[in-house]
Amino acid sequence: MNNKTRYADKELKEFRKLIEEKIDKAKADLELLRSAYMNNGNNGTEDTAPTFKAFEEGSETMSKEANTQLAIRQEKFIRDLKNALVRIENKTYGICRVTGKLINKKRLYLVPHATLSIEAKNMQK
Repeated sequence: MNNKTRYADKELKEFRKLIEEKIDKAKADLELLRSAYMNNGNNGTEDTAPTFKAFEEGSETMSKEANTQLAIRQEKFIRDLKNALVRIENKTYGICRVTGKLINKKRLYLVPHATLSIEAKNMQK
């Protein structure tokens, strides 16, 4: 039975690469959200039909709100990924903060910023 207390440096290197790629993609997505949010205000509001204008402004407010929520979530995701990089530096990456056991590699590939093993996550329910 493999009873390691931490991931090997080689494995940590692989995870770092994965996380850095995810950060780059997340930053690009965040930029898209921000630019969509910025451009929302100027798409032809010189409309003659006041009801249509009101409807447009309503849907615009909705999408701005949705965009803001997405941007906030994206910023948190980036922050979580950066924290994971710090854990890689400290060589504490992939260790469950509840059980102290290694988090399953498959889980880390799917959720690279995870700090809980499935076991610990299930205990929280």
